[in-house]
Amino acid sequence: MKTTLASLSRAYLTALRKHLQSELTESAAPARRLGMRAVKMGLETLDMARIHEEALIAQVLPHLSARTSDGMIRRAGAFFAEAITPIEETHRGAREANVELQAAISSLTRRTEELAVSNQELKSEIARRKEGEESLRTSENTTSRLLGESRRMQEELRLLSRRLLSVQEEERKRISRELHDVIGQTLTGINLRLAALNAQSNANASELHKKIAITQRLVEKSVAIVHRFARDLRPAVLDDLGLIPALHSYIKGLAEQTGMRVDFTSFPGVEKQDSAVRTMLYRVVQESLSNVVRHAKASRAKVRIVSLNGGLCMMIKDNGQGFKIEEAMLAKGRKRLGLLGMRERVEMFGGTFQVESSPGKATTIRVEIPQKTISAKSRPANKTRRKTHPST
Repeated sequence: MKTTLASLSRAYLTALRKHLQSELTESAAPARRLGMRAVKMGLETLDMARIHEEALIAQVLPHLSARTSDGMIRRAGAFFAEAITPIEETHRGAREANVELQAAISSLTRRTEELAVSNQELKSEIARRKEGEESLRTSENTTSRLLGESRRMQEELRLLSRRLLSVQEEERKRISRELHDVIGQTLTGINLRLAALNAQSNANASELHKKIAITQRLVEKSVAIVHRFARDLRPAVLDDLGLIPALHSYIKGLAEQTGMRVDFTSFPGVEKQDSAVRTMLYRVVQESLSNVVRHAKASRAKVRIVSLNGGLCMMIKDNGQGFKIEEAMLAKGRKRLGLLGMRERVEMFGGTFQVESSPGKATTIRVEIPQKTISAKSRPANKTRRKTHPST
C-alpha cells in the first residue's frame, strides 16, 4: 500500500508541475485520472489533500514570488479540485466534506503565504549575515595591520631608547672627565695659591689669615663636591681599575652617606666582560641601591655577581618594605623610569631582568647575561672577592 501511495504521489507531483508550467489552459483529464486511481486505492479526500499539500510545497514554494504567487496557487487549487471530483462523485456526504476541504485549502494557502514570507525573511537575514562577516574580515585585516605597525614602532622605540642610553653614558663620561680634570684641577690650583698667599702674609695679619682659611675650606668643599659629581656621572675607577673596585668605592660611599650596610660579593672573571657590559652592571647596581635608599626603608642590602653557565648572574636583595610591581610599572616618575631604564640596559646585551617584590617583603632584582656576551679573552675564574661595608 505504501509503495502504491508513493507512486500516486509522484504521478500527482509530475502532473501538477506540468499543469503549472504550461502557459495554456490544460485539460482536466490528468487530474481526473489521478482521482480515479485514488478511488480505486480507497483514498479519501483528505488523503488527496495531503498529497496535494506535499506536491504544492515541493513545486510552488521554490519558485514563489510576489508576482506569481496568487496565480500559481489558484491554478494549483483548480487542479486539486479536478483531482478530487471522482472521489466526491463516488462518496456520500461529498458536500459536507467539501466544506472541510475548502477550509483545508484556505489553511494551506495561508500556510503557503506564511512560508513565503518566512523564506523572504530568511534570505534577508542571510544577506545581512554575509555583510556582517565581510565587515568582520575587513576589521580583522585592519586590526592585524595596525598590530604589525604597533610592533614595528615599539621596536623602533626600543632601538632609539638603547641608542639614547649609549649616548647618555658617553656624555656622562665626557662630563665626568671635564669635572675631574678641568674644574677640579682649577679649584685645586686656587687652593694652592691661597695656601702660598697665607704662608707669605706677615704674622700680624690675623684677619687676612682667617679669611684665607675660610676661602680654602670653601674651595676644598667645592673640590669634594666636584669629585662626587664626577663619580656619580662616570666613576674614573670603573675605566681605570674595573667593575669590582668601582662597586666597592660606590658602596663604601653609599654606606658613609646613608648608614645602610651593603654586602658585596663578586667573582674576578666579571672583569673579562666587555666594557659596555661592566658599565651596565654598575648602573644597575647604582640605580637599584638608590631606589632602596629612597623607597625601601631598608637597613641592609646584598649584591652578588656569580658565574652562571658561562655567563653571569647578578642579584640585588634588600630587607626593605617592598612594593607592588604592577603599580610601580604603571606609576609616573622616577621609580617607574628607573625600572624601565634598568631593564632596557640589560636587554641591550641579550640579558633578562626580573624583579621580585610585594608589600612587606624583601625585594630581589635578578640580572642574567648569557654566555655569548662574555669577552673572548678568557673564561671567568671561580674565585670570589668579598667585602662588607658597615654603616658609619
